[in-house]
Amino acid sequence: MLQLLRKIAFPFSLIYALVVRMRNFFYDRGIFKSKSFITPTLCVGNLSVGGTGKTPMIEFLVRLFEGHKVAVLSRGYKRQSEGFLLADAASSVLDLGDEPYQIHQKFPEINVAVDANRRNGIAQLEILVKPEIILLDDAFQHRKVKPSFSILLTAYGQLYVDDWYLPTGNLRDSKSEAKRANSIIVTKCPEDLSDAEQTKIIEKLKPLPHQQVLFSKLKYHTVLQGGDSQNLSLSEVKGGKVALVTGIAAPKPLVEHLKSIGLVFEHFEFGDHHHFSDGDIQQFHGYDWILTTEKDYVRLKGRVKNLFYLEVAHSFSAQDRSFLEKTLKSLV
Repeated sequence: MLQLLRKIAFPFSLIYALVVRMRNFFYDRGIFKSKSFITPTLCVGNLSVGGTGKTPMIEFLVRLFEGHKVAVLSRGYKRQSEGFLLADAASSVLDLGDEPYQIHQKFPEINVAVDANRRNGIAQLEILVKPEIILLDDAFQHRKVKPSFSILLTAYGQLYVDDWYLPTGNLRDSKSEAKRANSIIVTKCPEDLSDAEQTKIIEKLKPLPHQQVLFSKLKYHTVLQGGDSQNLSLSEVKGGKVALVTGIAAPKPLVEHLKSIGLVFEHFEFGDHHHFSDGDIQQFHGYDWILTTEKDYVRLKGRVKNLFYLEVAHSFSAQDRSFLEKTLKSLV
């Protein structure tokens, strides 16, 4: 049914494509202005909506810049606050949105801020925090800011070159805008991705001479975190009645990973950034263990018993990781 509706909406996608192209044309010609800042800004984003692993990439970069004064700036999607907000000990998931709150909780030593106006957010951070580098979360399409370096993410099996504009496809920006990226990272690659297949993907993406195409895989931890008292190994929940609850754009890799290790569960799938109602939570009663993603955990914590999440991170080959470290650390 959804696919049928997307096909019916094709004329609207043509209108959307025209608007996007005109907007980019005005920026390219200097009619609309992009602003650079004194503080190095590292942008992470994509051309499509959700599901490419932006938050794990921000976490990867936070760890990469350990020892430096780092700030993360996000829009704070679906938060209940407005304007610029710098996270502190009193901030809640409702104030920041799920992803910024997750980063704030996980890395309390860095500064996390939210502002839909990226220009204002950067300016406020430069005044209040004076960071050495600002990580711009999900900001590739926000052309009012010209970042120092841009990383474009695209998911294996869902490459932006094979996609189409919303609402028929998932593209929210033009494929040609990939030219603005300094590096393109193909995420969620299979473990057995061969050099030959990597070469085919690179040929398909047609990177510009200055663009490096890198490949990452998702690595899931073996220990479940959260709960009322202590963490658990995945083997400890086997044999129990398990519910998997997801409110993310692309739960398939997690589902496949849990199945691959022999875990039997019932999957309750919700839309990305879903706000769980009391009625939703009633569905999970009667299960021995509730497994979820780290992003969903911050929205469900305190409302569900025996709730655990499985942490995930990007994993690169030694060569690609070395390139990232050398290139990005030169920014600060």
